[in-house]
Amino acid sequence: MCGRYATTTDSGRLAVELDAIDETDTGTDARSGGFTNYNVAPTTQVLTVVERHEHGNNEDDPQLRIRRMRWGLIPVWTKTAEPGVPVKGKPLFNARADKAATTASFRDAVKYRRCLVPMDGWYEWVVEPDALGGAKGKVAKHPFYMSAADGSTLYMAGLWSVWRDRSLEQSRPLLSCTILTTDAVGDLTRIHDRMPLPMPRQHWDAWLDPDHPAPATLLETPSADVVSGIVARPVPDLVNSVRNNGPELLAEVSGGSADAEQTGQISLL
Repeated sequence: MCGRYATTTDSGRLAVELDAIDETDTGTDARSGGFTNYNVAPTTQVLTVVERHEHGNNEDDPQLRIRRMRWGLIPVWTKTAEPGVPVKGKPLFNARADKAATTASFRDAVKYRRCLVPMDGWYEWVVEPDALGGAKGKVAKHPFYMSAADGSTLYMAGLWSVWRDRSLEQSRPLLSCTILTTDAVGDLTRIHDRMPLPMPRQHWDAWLDPDHPAPATLLETPSADVVSGIVARPVPDLVNSVRNNGPELLAEVSGGSADAEQTGQISLL
């Protein structure tokens, strides 16, 4: 799964790098997902990349657009809690790539509302027996950070939705997204059995195409080659709390217990 990640890009720079249209409000603060955020958590506003036609004109060529969305997809059929506010439900911040096309919450988005979620890297936790002799059955969780070895931005496959309060004549649309996950491959299996689904650049046209469903092959578990440039390293427990948010979350630390190191679970470098 992917429940936390880090990003240091902003919408303007991303738009220039991708030759995309920036449709975000650049005046928002860091917690809204526009700027540096070392501890992005579900329900945060995050940056996404979509490809869409100009509104009301499906005859023009679609263009890449940078949009801000709530991380945690809200299905279009979600009921209203109060005017303009959807009922709170299970936070759909991840979707299994192998089941999304047949899951009610995601199947419509799989067809025509696919996106990319840019990130510097994501966090996962290695779980092992508590080495400090705590209560029987107690476990210790060691956070790890996965990122590109060359420091480049990672683009993960996502889905998005537009929710409106149908009881209001002029309901402001609420954009939300989820990150697709798949079986971990390669060395990443030492950290967790799941990982976000990377979307290589050569597949962007097919994945983001607003007029046609994506090839089913793009939802399959990728080969180990796709993640060969991703490295994992232990990071401080500071990341365990969403209140902590700074570059110190990415500081390298020694890798866990001796038993874990011997089994190859901890140090991948």
